[in-house]
Amino acid sequence: MNNLLPAFSSRIKKIHFIGIGGSGMSGIAEVLYNLGYQISGSDLNQSPVTKRLQKLGCEIFDTHHQNNIKDADAVVVSSAISQKNPELIKAQKNNTPIVPRAEMLAEIMRFRFGIAVAGTHGKTTTTSLITHILNTAKLDPTYIIGGILNSSGINAKLGESDYLVAEADESDASFLLLQPMLSVITNIDQDHMSTYDNDYKKLTDAFVSFTSNLPFYGACVLCADDDGVKDILSSIHRPLVTYGFSNGVDIQAINITQSNRKMYFEVILTPQKQSFKVEFNGIGRHNILNTLAAIGVACELDIGIDIIQSALKSFAGVERRLDYHGKLTINNHQISLYDDYGHHPNEILAVFESLRNTHTNKNLVVIFQPHRYSRTQDLFDAFSHALSKADGLILLEVYPANERPIANINSSSLANSIRQRSTLNPIVVKNTKEALKVLPNIIENDDVVLTLGAGDIHTLVKPIITQYADS
Repeated sequence: MNNLLPAFSSRIKKIHFIGIGGSGMSGIAEVLYNLGYQISGSDLNQSPVTKRLQKLGCEIFDTHHQNNIKDADAVVVSSAISQKNPELIKAQKNNTPIVPRAEMLAEIMRFRFGIAVAGTHGKTTTTSLITHILNTAKLDPTYIIGGILNSSGINAKLGESDYLVAEADESDASFLLLQPMLSVITNIDQDHMSTYDNDYKKLTDAFVSFTSNLPFYGACVLCADDDGVKDILSSIHRPLVTYGFSNGVDIQAINITQSNRKMYFEVILTPQKQSFKVEFNGIGRHNILNTLAAIGVACELDIGIDIIQSALKSFAGVERRLDYHGKLTINNHQISLYDDYGHHPNEILAVFESLRNTHTNKNLVVIFQPHRYSRTQDLFDAFSHALSKADGLILLEVYPANERPIANINSSSLANSIRQRSTLNPIVVKNTKEALKVLPNIIENDDVVLTLGAGDIHTLVKPIITQYADS
């Protein structure tokens, strides 16, 4: 099946990606390269992802210059690319087709059995779980994921079957371009609200439209426990598969227990009048919901329960999703180190809950980097509330992600808000180097230390390990 080319294959030979190092862009680029296209791309931030693409045979530029696209038949862009980008301007001048990232994903999905995972939180983990179950079932799907699988070290692969598992991005409403056979909605929460004119109704309407892209014989697997999903249930006119902890759902988790970094629970398949036990190699109630979504997809594909159980037991997780980096000794204090991508208040609360359930009665010391000025402004009070639940807090400056600063929206104002609502006294630092110096002063023995955020906060993990591994 891997010779199945998108419809544009006869006319388009060379495709250039502006910002090829992005999680979604790199995955699409890799799949297209393996389909036989010539791929080039530019990214100012060279990373293991761009190095991998270069090793595959893609041409990678570390600058944005109009000469980079001189031979391109099409140019792929994400919504993060500035209209002033010289490559984009050159493509416009040359009348070279400019293709949004999601439109290119839609073309790859067009002739495949698409499984699209949408939702404000949990997309990457859920997509990874579905992929792992399909691989365990030897269905060899194509997949494009917004994170690196710990098991393989990659985020995309061209499979032999006609299954395609991919994330559906609501941040720029581009998920409306996809036409999958099965869809998942993990939850609906207020984020990226400028895309929807700060109108919650427009956000929920977009998710309803997303389900309308399913064929009448498709199905939407969705979390019936989520308040945002509840708001749209009556408006969806496609077959539904519901999941959650509540009674009355199609797929329910009960009898949940945890031992170390593993979760154990029972799954009730209500329509099938079946139940089975699960050992899940991960922590957090939010991750149990992600597994239920993946089970819902697996059941739609008639994958056996024994295969589902085996896959969930062996799942190795996704990079930067509650990554455990072991125990370290800092100033004679032993700590447990974790790293997570969480950058929304509800994600922060879910991560805190997971770690407190794993390390009961231990202090939680958090190093957090807010991501985007607009998100920090829109969810300011919610961030203040969530972060105040830590026992110790270091705040880095806001990671701008190409946004301009907003007056009075910064880590100092966030720290002041936290002080007003709690006894916590956050320490504000300029960068990761300062955070590394401050950390030993605020920890005690047996503390749990968490680096948290979607910017470059993850680059702090290696220095912490290097500096303190043998201390």
